[in-house]
Order: sequence, then structure tokens, then C-alpha cells
Amino acid sequence: MNRAPGTPVRSRRLWAGAFVSALALALPLAGAGQASAADVNNAKNAGFEAGLSNWTCSANSGTTVSSPVHGGTAALKATPAGQDNARCSQTVAVRPNSTYELSGWVQGGYAYLGVTGTGTTDVSTWTPDSGSWKQLSTSFSTGSSTTSVTVYTHGWYGQAAYHVDDLSVFGPDGGGGEEEPTVPGTPGGLSVSGTTSSSVSLAWNTVSGATGYTIYRDGTKVTAVSGTSATVTGLAADTSYSFQVAATNAAGESPKSTAVTARTKQKDDGGGSGDLPKHAVTGYWQNFDNGAAVQRISDVQNAYDIIAVAFADATGTPGAVTFNLDSAGLDGYTVDQFKADIRAKQAAGKKVIISVGGEKGTVSVNDSASATNFANSVYALMQEYGFDGVDIDLENGLNATYMTQALRALSAKAGPDMILTMAPQTIDMQSTSGSYFRTALNVKDILTVVNMQYYNSGSMLGCDGKVYSQGSVDFLTALACIQLEGGLDPSQVGLGLPASTRGAGSGYVSPTIVNNALDCLTKGTNCGSFKPSRTYPDLRGAMTWSTNWDATAGNAWSNAVGPHVHALP
Repeated sequence: MNRAPGTPVRSRRLWAGAFVSALALALPLAGAGQASAADVNNAKNAGFEAGLSNWTCSANSGTTVSSPVHGGTAALKATPAGQDNARCSQTVAVRPNSTYELSGWVQGGYAYLGVTGTGTTDVSTWTPDSGSWKQLSTSFSTGSSTTSVTVYTHGWYGQAAYHVDDLSVFGPDGGGGEEEPTVPGTPGGLSVSGTTSSSVSLAWNTVSGATGYTIYRDGTKVTAVSGTSATVTGLAADTSYSFQVAATNAAGESPKSTAVTARTKQKDDGGGSGDLPKHAVTGYWQNFDNGAAVQRISDVQNAYDIIAVAFADATGTPGAVTFNLDSAGLDGYTVDQFKADIRAKQAAGKKVIISVGGEKGTVSVNDSASATNFANSVYALMQEYGFDGVDIDLENGLNATYMTQALRALSAKAGPDMILTMAPQTIDMQSTSGSYFRTALNVKDILTVVNMQYYNSGSMLGCDGKVYSQGSVDFLTALACIQLEGGLDPSQVGLGLPASTRGAGSGYVSPTIVNNALDCLTKGTNCGSFKPSRTYPDLRGAMTWSTNWDATAGNAWSNAVGPHVHALP
């Protein structure tokens, strides 16, 4: 049965009546009057800056996101399901015999705002699907013995996710609302945690009462973040800059911190590799617990030069992504610890990037608007968490035209040191006419490495036109040959393999087979029946899914493949 708002599971007469009532309730009620000077917002965590604190959402349908927001740094995102309308509610303390203004800003799918338990007439209002923020508002009065009401929002069954921000229950102080914030103090401890030829990474101390921080470069605001670190990109090479940071909340912005000076490094040769070693090992780090060893970024084995954080999450905005650390699944790993661990890995010469996609990833970049959304949202994650770049692991197809547009827009924002990797499936790289292969060639000048997944594929054609079965040296070398002879530079080709038999459904090979394939391609030794017509000594290296499965298997993969990659010619 279709449960879209146009045909709800109610009679047409009742639906029409609800619509008229909603319109009527959007008008000021008779006798509502103007708010007095003593009126306050009685809702707690009204801007969702404290996550879902004080809010309860049905069927775990709600979460908080950093984009889109109406104000501050967070907003509610609630996603209806077939049998659930994603209702999020809060009990609000009020005074008897009083009048209140209920309002909130909404965006996305069908969104409702209402109140129950008033002791008089419960009210609600709604709006159809909206691509921009809209304010919903209505008024209600409390009964003679009413001391609390339930304020709620919800969407509609099976419809798109909706967003809510800056909700208020404005009226006489019921004794349970939030105190008005005061301007936070000036941040201390501002320091430079890293530099590249086009970026400077900063860190500072937490300020009590702050909901965000603003970063200034040479006195001009350049970005704003919610955490206590940021990477300012798009800078000129070998140039000195002055940085300051200010703390913010709803009351305003603090004075700027003491300035620190940083000088960017001299420009490298570009190509999206920055200061990576000539031969590099990539490992995916799991932001979830699926039975593999639970790791923090600080636990990732030292053999890995590129750490791909799996995965970014799609949002309700086409093309846009966000990242939600699975603190509960990772034994209480906090965002601040996560960011600090990223900075520590970078200080040790490693690159940490955000991976988009995965087996269940549903990010779609199919037009110019979604391409822009993708670039803007990934760049925001780079700024927020300090990621060095992005990995494209879209296993459900991509549009070469618009993904190219998105990646070039991202590169323009992030600068030449951005790491750009891809992890296509074997079927995606069988021909240069495929969308994945075309995308890789389109962005060859900013591409770091393509780590094709040599697993979960069955038999495939090699560059000699013969069929090879997965799980052999020939499978790895003959399929890598397609990319090497199809236009990618050898430094942009890596071999992607599972770290253990549990890391993939099929296609696991021992580290010895991986190393033999690397030798065959780079030196012409240890080949199977297929031997390439020439060698590729600049081959970038190897990748594995995942650092967690590697740890589960006693680090057998990284202990064997890591040193071998780093010792290649």
C-alpha cells in the first residue's frame, strides 16, 4: 500500500480536514498577544548542538548531522520508514494558563511540528517536501493544571528524510528551559600540527560553552568547525601565514586567540601524491564492528602509508556526504580522540583519507548540483577532521562526467597535495570505455592511485584476451596489465586484496602470491604463465581490506606485504 502523503491511510475527508486545520493553525490564535520580556525558549537542546540529548526518536530514526544546518553546527535528521513516521519528541516544562509560540526550521521531506498534552487544544502544522529551510510556527495555550507538554516533529511514512533545527517553545519560563548562553572565552593553546605545500593544520584547546570555532588567516575568516582542529587548504607554497581562532556559540564570538605563524612547504611535483613514498601500502580502517578486531586510528599498523576511513555516509542532499564516528561500536572512541589520532598519523608521515561508498554506499553524483554538493561536503569533512583526501569506492556505479566534475571541484578547493584514490571492482576496469576507467583517466593529473579489488569477482579477462581465475598470480598480473597499458601511469596502479579469508567472500590469496605479483610486474620475476611484455618498476604498491581483518589474523598481511612493497625498486 502506498503511504505517501498524497494518499495516506485515512479517508480523503479526514486528510482534507487535517490540511485545512494545519493552515488555520499557522495563523495567530485569537488572544495570543505579543511575547513579554520575561518569555524564554523552554525547549532544551533546541538546536541539536548536544546531539539527541533531551530528544527521543521512534525506531532509532533520528540522528544529528553537520550539514545541512539552519544555525550553529548541527541539526536533526530523521528518516521515516514504511511503518514509521520518524517521530522525535521532547517533554517541555511550561506554566499553567499561559500562551506559547511553537516554531522550528525544517528542510527535506514532509515535516510536521506539533504539541500534545496542552490541557486545552493540541495543535500542529506541516509543510510539503522542501529543498530549502522553512519556518513552521503555531501557538498553543496551556490548561489550568498543565505543567508540561510534549513537543514533537515527524515526517511521513516512506518519504524522504527531513531535517529540523532551531526549535523553540517561546513563552513564560516553565522552569525547565535552557539558560541563555554567554559569549565563550578566548581559545588557548593554538598550535600548528602540520604543513604541506598548500595547507596548514591547526589545533587548540577546548573552550567551555563553545559550540564551534572560527579560524582566521591573516585576519580574514577562512573556515568554521565544531571541533578543536582544522586544516586550512588552498595556500601558496613556501609562504608564511598568520592564524588565529575564536570560539562561538549562540551568544556570539569570543576575542581572537594569540596568533601563530606557519610557513607552507615548498611545492612538490604534484600528481596528488604529496610526500608519499614511491611505493605505498593502503589499508581500509573500519568505522564499525563486524567481527574484525576493533581498532582506533592509533592502532593501525605502521606498514600502512594511506589509511582510508570507511565510510562516509550519504545525506538527504543529492551527492552530499557526512561522517559519523561509530563511537558506540568502537568501544567509546570519541571524535576528539579520532582527530588527535589522525594528526599523530600524519605527523608520522602517513595519509588519512575518507572513503566514499563501500558495498552498501548509495552516493549518487548524476548532475552538476550533486557534483557541487559532493565537492563541498567532502571538503568540509577534510576541514573538520583533517583528512588528506578522498577515496572513491562506489560499487554501485558512477557517472564519469559528473564524478569528474566533482573531483576537479574538490581538488580546486583542497589544493595539489590532495590524495585521491579509487577502489573499483574488477568488472569496472575491464575496458577504458567503462565509467570508472574513464573517470580515472579524466582525473589522471590529480589521481594518486587506483587500487582495484582483485576479489569477489570470479573469472575475468586479462590484457592478453585470456580468461583468468581469481586467486592466482596470473589473475593479478594479467588484470593489472589492462590498467597499465590502458593509460594509467604505473605509479597510479595498486593491487587490492583481502587481508584474510574472512575479509572477502572470495579471492583471498596468501601474502606470498601478492608479493610474487608485485615482483612480476616490477621486475619480471616470480611470474606465473602470464608474463607482461615489459616491467613497471614505478608500480605504486598494494591495498588491503582491511587493517582490522589484518589485525584479526595477527598482522600476517602487513608484516609480509608491507616490507616487500617498500623494498620494491
